[in-house]
Amino acid sequence: MEPQATVHPGTIPAATPWADRPHTVALAGMLALAVAMGVGRFAFTPLLPMMLHDGVLTLAEGSWLATANYVGYLVGALACMALPWLAPGFYARWHPARLARAGLVATVLLTLAMALPMPASWPALRFVAGAASAVVLLNVAAWCMVRLAVLGRPAMGGLIFCGPGVGIVLTGLAAGAMVAGQWRAASGWVVFGLLSVLLCVGVWPVVRGRAAQVQATDPARGAPPAAARAQGGGTVVARAVHAVAYGLAGLGYIVTATFLPVIARAALPPGSPWPDLFWPVFGAGVAIGAALSTRAPPAWDRRWLLLAAYALQALGIALGLVWPSPAGFALSSLCVGLPFTAITFYGLQEARRLWPASADSFASLVTAAYGLCQIAGPPLVAWLIAQGDAGRGFARGLALAAAALVAGAVMYGLSAWRWPLSPHRMVR
Repeated sequence: MEPQATVHPGTIPAATPWADRPHTVALAGMLALAVAMGVGRFAFTPLLPMMLHDGVLTLAEGSWLATANYVGYLVGALACMALPWLAPGFYARWHPARLARAGLVATVLLTLAMALPMPASWPALRFVAGAASAVVLLNVAAWCMVRLAVLGRPAMGGLIFCGPGVGIVLTGLAAGAMVAGQWRAASGWVVFGLLSVLLCVGVWPVVRGRAAQVQATDPARGAPPAAARAQGGGTVVARAVHAVAYGLAGLGYIVTATFLPVIARAALPPGSPWPDLFWPVFGAGVAIGAALSTRAPPAWDRRWLLLAAYALQALGIALGLVWPSPAGFALSSLCVGLPFTAITFYGLQEARRLWPASADSFASLVTAAYGLCQIAGPPLVAWLIAQGDAGRGFARGLALAAAALVAGAVMYGLSAWRWPLSPHRMVR
């Protein structure tokens, strides 16, 4: 294990090595999530139209490949949750930095393997890629949060969640260029694998060794202060409402996140250059929203912020349905992308407020609910398409996604009304 200088919380020596500076740590975390999420989890979205054009799979088969990846993500997240308890000795040796690096290596290899002409292996490859993306996400976030807290800059932790948006923008633009050049999808997988290697160059010198222990756990985990967590509705019913409402967000975004380029290409005139640009617009919204979400004051009730985020995503889906034009799809992509990471950020904060004594377990539970709902999205769309034509199937799938978000927003509004925060925490 590489040695790491001891740094006391809140102090940054003048001679701090480049790899131990807060901005470097945040950038490395961002690049790691760009690989794990932007490539390992979401690169399939811009490549799906190319694979359909090449005739290597059908739309129904593409739906099941997406589902395999989302199931793998859920399994990976649950494995990370259980590892410290089921195999403490292994976890002591394979700490977050090592697990994250292993997940990044796996992501690169699995992405490159998708270029092989072996369709029977693709579901397994996408499943394992989903698991690897979860391993990287959870362990990079844990390592970077602790490291930034030790360096006295815990607020910078939110910047690492710009990574998925950055990765989506890069892969989306690259896919658009490959479509223009009439490349085959197999070449796209190779390009994305090499892009992942390039991004990992900025991760490897930084994410290494153990992150130093931090005394104050709240900032490191991005949770509200202990006094704030004790306020509000922490009843069993309030927790159940949050788990269900947060899970609905998984179904709400996944139809757009999986099929956006395909939907846009089917709705716009043949040969239109616009469909390949909507996915990068979505990614830019994700990155911007992640940065903005860290600016919300701790005193603001996260349930109202979640309600607003759900409403914005539902509006974005509706725009794509009622205004199927380049401007409509662009606004739709932006509205769905902006709250994407903010929903995760605020949802996990709310989970810790509702159950501070079992914060990690409850956060894992609501994450599992989110994962289960997103798994249901692609096969649901495939079933709807099988009932008629693709256009009507996509429209129904998007309508159901918007309805799920509206239901979740209503649940958060009712929760905030039924279990309000104490007056001294309300924003003046």
